[in-house]
Amino acid sequence: MSTPAHPFQTLTPAFVMDAVESQGFRCDCRIISLNSYENRVCQVGIEDDAPLIAKFYRPGRWEDAQILEEHAFCFELVEHELPVVAPLSNHLGQSLFAYEGFRFALYPRQGGHAPEFDDLDNLLILGRTLGRLHAVGAVRPFAHRPTLDSTEFGRDSVALLGENFVPADFRASYAAVTDRLLERIEAELAAAGPIRHLRTHGDCHPGNILWRDGAPHFVDFDDARTAPAVQDLWMMLSGDRPRRLQQLHELVEGYNEFADFDPRELRLIEPLRALRILHHSAWLARRWADPLFPVAFPWFNTPRYWNEHIVELREQLAALDEAPLELP
Repeated sequence: MSTPAHPFQTLTPAFVMDAVESQGFRCDCRIISLNSYENRVCQVGIEDDAPLIAKFYRPGRWEDAQILEEHAFCFELVEHELPVVAPLSNHLGQSLFAYEGFRFALYPRQGGHAPEFDDLDNLLILGRTLGRLHAVGAVRPFAHRPTLDSTEFGRDSVALLGENFVPADFRASYAAVTDRLLERIEAELAAAGPIRHLRTHGDCHPGNILWRDGAPHFVDFDDARTAPAVQDLWMMLSGDRPRRLQQLHELVEGYNEFADFDPRELRLIEPLRALRILHHSAWLARRWADPLFPVAFPWFNTPRYWNEHIVELREQLAALDEAPLELP
């Protein structure tokens, strides 16, 4: 009995070109697959013009209203002169297109490289940019995009993995550490008190920031959601505690030039990191039927993976016992 084809296997080069040309462009047959797993993203050559980036959305993940709200947020940021790579619109003002059962968007190609977070001057600039971005993000709420919370990212992730993926030999250890971790996460979220939530990028890792000419350009708002402001800052911190304090100082100094950062949010850094760890493992599990995932992540769902993952969760539990970072 043959295995049903995954929907993304339909995205042949010819299909991609037909989809792009359905919007009035003329492709020159040069297609480069880019590093994307959640969606499928290609650079498509255009005759007598600059290449375009075509992003095909994963079927079943977002509703149209949620994608359009992501696009609207990007357009709003561009209107405020933020360095955001927004989707292109056609003559009707449409930015979400459909072709043969797929939804896709087209973007201008943006050059650049990942920012160096070790450079404190870069962090000052990033802080200023995020302050401006969040000043816009706080103007109005999302109506359709989700909120980052411990249910979806934490409890739902643990339930999926524990019931369907964690091997029997590791199940008891996994349950014990995740039970304690979820309790601590939720206790820390509650102890922080009423924290302001706003529209955020949601996934500010180095791959989603392109550095060029001394400035950052934010791309891929696919994970944009309602969250505390610190969600867009904490992934830029690394190294030992003294180093993270230096980095945090630069980020917040730049941020406060355009928006007010609430220092109470600093106690959310480790809970948010813990939720990301749990959610990432569940993301791999949810996408395991996609043929690209076993090839790209061959180490997932092996005994070694679960052993190391449980150790990682224990280390994160210990990190929650440490005092939060503090501003001077």
